[in-house]
Amino acid sequence: MGWLDERLGIASFARKGLRKVFPDHWSFLLGEVALFCFVILVATGTFLTLFYRPDAAEVVYQGPYAPLQGREVSAAYESVMRISFEVRAGLVMRQIHHWAALVFVASVVVHAMRIFFTGAFRKPRELNWVIGVVLLILALGMGFTGYSLPDDLLSGTGLRIAYSVLISVPFIGPYLAFLAFGGEFPTAGIISRLFVLHVMLLPGLIFGLIGAHLAILARQKHAQFATSKSTERNVVGKPFWPGQAFKSVGLLLITGSVLSLMGGLIQINPVWDYGPFDPTVVSAPAQPDWYIGWLEGALRLFPPADVSVFGILIPSPFIPGVVMPGIAFGLMALWPFVEAKLTGDRDEHHLLNRPRDVPFRTGIGVAAFLFFLVLTIAGGNDVMAIMFNVQVEAVTNVLRVAVFVVPALGGLLAHRMSVQLQGPGVGIPRGPVRLRRNPEGGFEEQH
Repeated sequence: MGWLDERLGIASFARKGLRKVFPDHWSFLLGEVALFCFVILVATGTFLTLFYRPDAAEVVYQGPYAPLQGREVSAAYESVMRISFEVRAGLVMRQIHHWAALVFVASVVVHAMRIFFTGAFRKPRELNWVIGVVLLILALGMGFTGYSLPDDLLSGTGLRIAYSVLISVPFIGPYLAFLAFGGEFPTAGIISRLFVLHVMLLPGLIFGLIGAHLAILARQKHAQFATSKSTERNVVGKPFWPGQAFKSVGLLLITGSVLSLMGGLIQINPVWDYGPFDPTVVSAPAQPDWYIGWLEGALRLFPPADVSVFGILIPSPFIPGVVMPGIAFGLMALWPFVEAKLTGDRDEHHLLNRPRDVPFRTGIGVAAFLFFLVLTIAGGNDVMAIMFNVQVEAVTNVLRVAVFVVPALGGLLAHRMSVQLQGPGVGIPRGPVRLRRNPEGGFEEQH
């Protein structure tokens, strides 16, 4: 260390970093779970890359899985079958990788919900919130590209839907689709393009944004919940070394252990059951992974009718597949500025809200959550129809009503409950919110 310090002057920087205080609350570990899942994804993905062949060329399968022997399949699908049945530890690595992807996106979503409901996005943390939204979008893209790489029938159906959504963009849709897919679907070049996105471009962007996210977090103070010792000017908790460092290492080991158990004991994505992709066949029922299910549900609920605006034909997939997600993620990214405008609150905040402290925000958040939950359920309307022995049209019509009614009722109920938990006379906060210590030693808000 002395040799490095003489040349780089890192001792003071390292000493300051080791003394940095982290709030001691379980909810702050959600972001670390997402980070550790990404580390496991990189490790298992590196292993899988050594054996995967990103090529759509036709080959004859001669592996140990008897039902497919002698059948023409793509080289990508054949390599996934070889990883699953012939490479030592290949199947468990595939399944750990897939489960880690699901938990990674889930932890990012739950982490974003914690930040939203506690107001951790407020000044001066708006930039980190925007970075987090972009990270969520990249995580969805990374999950979808990885889901499509096996070139099985289920993932091919998902690619067919993505192509239909992309080509529905007015004016430039066909050009975008041909650029992305390398021609008219199905194309021989899509697997190699997805591979480049999945193992190079998207991980590189995620690495860079995680670095920026952590750098901003280190530069700014941690937001924390109000306690008898916490104020807007301090951080109460454990220093990074040794308390937080040992806690993070333990969480990394627990995360890896749980994902390893899931990968070894719970089957996921059995591509041998789906079979290789055939453009003349569509698997039914066909549901994507949960993080794309809401988009599938939006496409299923939207009426199959094209719209003409000023003589311009807008295909039906464009609104639920492009417009709705664009509005949703755009509003999500801009929410810190929208809330500051609505409330007039321009002050810096380092103390977090409880969800009941801001009923308006809590109601909006619950309504948004229920909206996407109903859409996700709608992504499996055919499965629900089979389970309840009803017509799929009836399930779809019920969900078309529920997608508007359930979020509205849920948001109003959450707002009302937040007001009741606060006491009488509390509504939407107007103006800056400040915390004042009362004579009993607690905190109360001043609007």
